[in-house]
Amino acid sequence: MDLFNNDEGFLPPLADRLRPKDISGFIGQKHLIGEGKPLRQMIDSKFIRSMILWGPPGSGKTTLAGIIAGALHYDFYSISAVLAGVKELREFIAKADESIRLYQKPVMLFIDEIHRFNKSQQDLLLHSIENGSLILIGATTENPSFEINSPILSRASVFTLEPLSDEDLSRVIDRALKTDEVLKNKNIKIDDGGREALIKYSGRDARILLNALEIAVNLGEAKNETLLKSETIKEAYLRKPRYDKTGEEHYNTISAFIKSMRGSDPDGALFWLARMLESGEDIKFIARRMIILASEDIGNADPQALVTAVSCFNAVNVVGMPEARIILAQAATYLASCPKSNASYMGIEEAMSDAQNHPGAQVPLHLRNAPTKLMKNLGYHKGYRYDHGYEEHFAKQSFLPDELKKKVYYRPASMGKEKEIKERLKSLWGKDKDYGE
Repeated sequence: MDLFNNDEGFLPPLADRLRPKDISGFIGQKHLIGEGKPLRQMIDSKFIRSMILWGPPGSGKTTLAGIIAGALHYDFYSISAVLAGVKELREFIAKADESIRLYQKPVMLFIDEIHRFNKSQQDLLLHSIENGSLILIGATTENPSFEINSPILSRASVFTLEPLSDEDLSRVIDRALKTDEVLKNKNIKIDDGGREALIKYSGRDARILLNALEIAVNLGEAKNETLLKSETIKEAYLRKPRYDKTGEEHYNTISAFIKSMRGSDPDGALFWLARMLESGEDIKFIARRMIILASEDIGNADPQALVTAVSCFNAVNVVGMPEARIILAQAATYLASCPKSNASYMGIEEAMSDAQNHPGAQVPLHLRNAPTKLMKNLGYHKGYRYDHGYEEHFAKQSFLPDELKKKVYYRPASMGKEKEIKERLKSLWGKDKDYGE
């Protein structure tokens, strides 16, 4: 893509050239910025409190922060939690304290990927948020309940942004073609197939879509084409960097990583782990996916797998990069080398289905508590056998609703620790439950 224009020097990327300056030009998120909606009311009233914008990449978090700052004419600073540290935070806090002391005016600080800050870094902001000298706008793609400190959440509004719809993305394309001076002068058009491809491969990320459109325009120029078709759009997406933390290759790579561990290949797991780390992937995102795999694909075949994965998450959260790569590698190779079973996963899926299909299933009387005389008279708790009073601490009684009492949801695999679990369950239940061979 050409970054320089011979007449005007540096040419900003299309996504930056199209960034709206006020709320009227913003596309999407009508549930937040439509007439009478909560964020729109805050902007219109010019009464803004600290907030967290939670949503997928390319949904407009950064743009909204700029629009809010412009509407209130506050001093506006923007940093990325990936690049900034304690030193930078202290500098902004000092600016905020000075502004409120000299001018009685708060400073607005936008922190992109705020979930990347650890607890102590986030805690630095608390006093300034509380005394009103700093208005925080934090952007995150991760659930704030898990990644943002509770004291900050209690002092900030959380607004959830939705992925852009096909209609929203089509409007983004139209705006680019009709309002961007560069594209207008080149008389660029796009046919239906090209539009569909542009939307389809964007991952619902407006920035990725606009980057691909700009590449496609340059490809079209090389071919003397002003009508962009699907073939040119697909080629434009292929010209993007192979790993994009927010795009399709992000999901392809994490998929290859998970499938390598599921397939018991520690070498494949290490390669895809290295690819993600080299590309700056969020280490906590990687660790969270390993926690899921530990239960979904290993389960009780090696119960230590879940303990290892959770310990890995806690460790990388404390240590950070670059040393976190060693912890992630240890956990990944262990999980890849474990015996595998999806019995717990399959069991809960089948049980969830039955729970939905049998909403009226009653708790058997012998399993019910009987704290009152009336309940005892109705038969509550009658016939229940206290398992610890029996040999092997097992009384052999039914714990399922009558219509489901023959069901078996958990069928241990004949691998690892589950082989031992399976043999024990078969010896206890005999022919009453079919655990297979």
